Amino acid sequence: MIRVVVVDDEPMVCAHLRTILGATDDVRVVDEAFDGAAAVEAVIRHRPDVVLLDLRMPGVDGLTALGRIARLTHRPAVVVLTTFDADEYVLRALRAGAAGFLLKSTRPGDLIGLVRVAADGHTVLSPQATQRLVSAAGRQDAGRDRARAACSAT
Repeated sequence: MIRVVVVDDEPMVCAHLRTILGATDDVRVVDEAFDGAAAVEAVIRHRPDVVLLDLRMPGVDGLTALGRIARLTHRPAVVVLTTFDADEYVLRALRAGAAGFLLKSTRPGDLIGLVRVAADGHTVLSPQATQRLVSAAGRQDAGRDRARAACSAT
């Protein structure tokens, strides 16, 4: 059984995720939290396999909660589930220890499969997040190439 904590400041989103994940025999939502501080408490209390974590919440935000969860002895796979797919969010979440980055537009059937993949210890990324990472890597390589060319020219 894959144990999941759902974290979002919108109770309706939490209820929807509970319904989606509850439709399976191998995934169970063990708790819901509505801010980052409650998320950390839920992780300590329930020791889930996966945390689905929104980034933008009042009080303790998702990135702060992610950093706190990453320092715990029991570290579940934290998958960011958000509407914001800007480069800065993807990179900051992954640097903070996220096991994945998905958008709330992810199809329910795909979400269930991706929760299973994350529980198995693998990274999960939405196609949009993957594209942003590839683009960022390309920009970084292009900048490095220009710097090398400038150094060679002198």
